Amino acid sequence: MKFIKFIIIFCAAITFAQEHGNSFSLLRQNDEINTKDANSFYQKLKYLELSDKASLSFGGSYRFQAEGFINEQFNSDIDEETDVWFLNRFMLHSHLKISDRFELFAELNSSLIQSKQNIVPVDKDELNVNQLFASYFFTDNFNLLVGRQNIRLGSGRLVDIREGPNVRLTFDMVKLQYHEHNTTITGFYSIPVQQEEGVFDNDFLNNSETLSALYWNENWSKQNQTDVYLLYKTEKEKTWNAGTADDERYSFGVRHFGTWKGIRFNNEFVYQFGTFGQQDISAWTASFNIEKDFSFGILGLKTEAISGDTNSSNGLNTFDALYPRGAYFGRVARFGPSNLIDIHPYYDFRIGEFNLELDYVAFWRFSIDDGLYNPALILQYPSTNSQRFIANQIGGILSYEINNFIALELESNIIFPGSFLKKSGLGDTLCHIVFTTELKF
Repeated sequence: MKFIKFIIIFCAAITFAQEHGNSFSLLRQNDEINTKDANSFYQKLKYLELSDKASLSFGGSYRFQAEGFINEQFNSDIDEETDVWFLNRFMLHSHLKISDRFELFAELNSSLIQSKQNIVPVDKDELNVNQLFASYFFTDNFNLLVGRQNIRLGSGRLVDIREGPNVRLTFDMVKLQYHEHNTTITGFYSIPVQQEEGVFDNDFLNNSETLSALYWNENWSKQNQTDVYLLYKTEKEKTWNAGTADDERYSFGVRHFGTWKGIRFNNEFVYQFGTFGQQDISAWTASFNIEKDFSFGILGLKTEAISGDTNSSNGLNTFDALYPRGAYFGRVARFGPSNLIDIHPYYDFRIGEFNLELDYVAFWRFSIDDGLYNPALILQYPSTNSQRFIANQIGGILSYEINNFIALELESNIIFPGSFLKKSGLGDTLCHIVFTTELKF
């Protein structure tokens, strides 16, 4: 019955979905709305002109996913049957704008899941306020934002909205931003919202975990941009392979991205310092990504080195990726960006109206004295042996965008355990597949 309802909604969406010139963004407060085609039925529902200086718009999305695993924990004795579950996410928002000075944005979210036994916080939240903020522009250059918001800094390596999982990451914050021509400087203080499964029951303004930031983006030219930033995160009772203690750390980062002789690049270096209990923190990561267009498609290469603890007297060396995207290495999301070295070539090309991306990732532990963490940076596989190689991962994504409103995607990944997992008693090949369809309006 639920599947039939989904088909009805899907077919109805295809019927009314016509090109209206609207551009939907990942963060829906940044949508570009066509205000000229106001006579269409859809546009009358979408956009209301309240006065010469005020407007109110509405929108939302529905995302359906069917996801399945074989040997999700690399152990067929534990994973006796294939696990398949179904995820549904509904989002609805309204956006009030007055005189190009004031904005009020509100967004509700309902994330549901069926048939999964071990539900984690990113799987289910029956009903919550995903975003609710007011923004006021004091001048053409300065604006102040207060409220709840999804945020992405830079390319999302350290702070992202967590779009892959069913429940997005959101922060309660105060943010001040300066923008002029090619310069944007952002500063904020925030507290992440802790998800619960029920209706309007999320734990908020719990300062056991906080994030502050000063972020500067400079657009030097069309081919050359930089981000320079300082982030400060506090987290009580954080657990690493080295133990559990209060973690307070600064992250100083530099990102350089753009194009050079037809090659797109996106490179980033981050150094972290602070304290973990009685230990000093000294951790770092270096990320490199290059890609180039060819007549037969796009060839790209990503590689990263992410420090892990060396179990020495120098303190803690485990890198904290803060709030990275949940699908950091694909929707399969087995390994998190801490204590890793990875090499990730990929090939992206079009087949008619379809887009196909093929990739391969090889994973090693940066330090054999540190364990392996999941995407939430929770210790998943402790350091029980001295092996360094983790796994080979092969994946593919086939996507088709019907129009601005509807998109389909099929992703599959296979992970072949390496010596570290095998020595940990986890030697069975993992298979993963997920089908996604999303309707935006």
